[in-house]
Amino acid sequence: MSTKRELQEDLDVMELETPKHEIILHNDDVNTFDFVIDSLIDICEHTSEQAEQCAMLVHYKGKCGVKTGEYDVLKPKCSKLQELGLSAELV
Repeated sequence: MSTKRELQEDLDVMELETPKHEIILHNDDVNTFDFVIDSLIDICEHTSEQAEQCAMLVHYKGKCGVKTGEYDVLKPKCSKLQELGLSAELV
């Protein structure tokens, strides 16, 4: 077994051991597009283009994954979105 192959296998294992979670934003009939966009920019650190695209997907598809990462990083972000009245869940 070559050193390069062994190193690649070690990296593959490390990637598999790092669970990724996602904040899912659901559509509602309460919040405006501008409010959702501003919230995604402030809390999820989206660019205005990213936030607008997510808001459109939420509106037309019913939900959209707006942020992925480690649970400990996403939990407070999801909670803040919920505190603002947005329908968000962490999966």
